[in-house]
Amino acid sequence: RILAVDDEPLNLEIIREYLDDPRWTVDLAPNAERAWEKLEAASEPYDVLVLDRMMPGMNGIELLRRVKADPRFRLIPVIMQTAASSPEQIREGIEAGAYYYLTKPYDPHALLAIIRAALSDVEVQADAHRRIERQLAVLSLLDSAEFHFRTIEEATGLAGLLASLCPEPETVAMGLTELMVNAIEHGNLGISYEDKARLKREDRWEAEVARRLALPEYRDRRAVVGVRRDAQGFLFTIRDQGPGFDWQRFLAFDPARVFDPNGRGIAMARTMSFDAIDYLGSGNTVRAHVACPTRSAEG
Repeated sequence: RILAVDDEPLNLEIIREYLDDPRWTVDLAPNAERAWEKLEAASEPYDVLVLDRMMPGMNGIELLRRVKADPRFRLIPVIMQTAASSPEQIREGIEAGAYYYLTKPYDPHALLAIIRAALSDVEVQADAHRRIERQLAVLSLLDSAEFHFRTIEEATGLAGLLASLCPEPETVAMGLTELMVNAIEHGNLGISYEDKARLKREDRWEAEVARRLALPEYRDRRAVVGVRRDAQGFLFTIRDQGPGFDWQRFLAFDPARVFDPNGRGIAMARTMSFDAIDYLGSGNTVRAHVACPTRSAEG
């Protein structure tokens, strides 16, 4: 379910035409106030919000801040579309919570690639939530554990499982998924940032991951995620078998990468999912901490 918001009726019709796909339900709102009403009244939550920045009355940035401040909607990925493309304006949108950015006029293929990327993220979160609900009772007994994983499916499953230890499992699941998928694709499989951007635009990322997993040089590689409970909360440690990467570039949102369909995961995890993230050495090991009362602290 996609909600598109724009004060220009022609722009809304263009978006509806671009997103004409039987798998998607597209709702339209002519302004931010009407969009907020639709968000609150929806019988099923929206999965993606396509939001114009410059509108009379409440503008797109104001609506974005309201959405991200509301626990009901804060995990909805927001695609900001605008003619305002200066670095300062882009940074303002990113800091307000925009997950994707499109500058008008944009190619329909760019919108479709970003919509697919956003919906893929939503499905990962939904899958993690389903797993969380099934595992809560058993995981309440865990103090420390270590798991090996190889595929994207294994990573998302483990992320949901381990996140259920924490007070806000859906938020933590999103962050763990980003770090664990990064360990597979960039670490073990050697898919570069540029490779992933191209593959996402061409809708071939999943196929390429599957292809590399089957290659002799990669098929025996495993990543490891460990969790340890202490008086302060939970410490997650993720290691891969790759050479590492320039992780400093990805700890914060970079306006230079804002138009790419990837590259936000680590920054999102750092700001939304964890109290601290620390990369060790070359970057093939990362530690993420979630602060919360635990059994030893409570007892």
